[in-house]
Amino acid sequence: MSNYYLWFKAFHVVSVISWMVGLLYLPRLYAYHTRVEKGSEMDKMFQLMESRLLRIIMNPAMISTYAFGIANSYIYGLVALGKWFHIKMLAVLGLTIFHGLLARWRKDFANGNNIHSEKFFRIANELPTIMMIIAVFMVIIKPFD
Repeated sequence: MSNYYLWFKAFHVVSVISWMVGLLYLPRLYAYHTRVEKGSEMDKMFQLMESRLLRIIMNPAMISTYAFGIANSYIYGLVALGKWFHIKMLAVLGLTIFHGLLARWRKDFANGNNIHSEKFFRIANELPTIMMIIAVFMVIIKPFD
């Protein structure tokens, strides 16, 4: 399996990039969605865009991120993973929780029950950036190794 490490690593990076695109774009869509009238054509268009982004891009990207990441961890050797890895995984857990919140907020829009403002979604849009920065710094620098 170690012969495939670089392949798994490449697919992991592609998966992470795809997932991050969705985590950064979906809250922006929600911010714009708050501006439209419930039940309007634009409301329906935003719901379709949000649903497809979540189902077709984000969910598969998150699953493949985890799958290739677990494979890489196994190949790399779990005992060789230091504190940096645990901090990185906390950031990934934060991204996963945020993903779940995005899914719940999409359902709120679909049911006409959104209670959050445009400002809320603009602020929420910054959270995945912070968690991504932490994860990248941990992987590249390995400061606690």
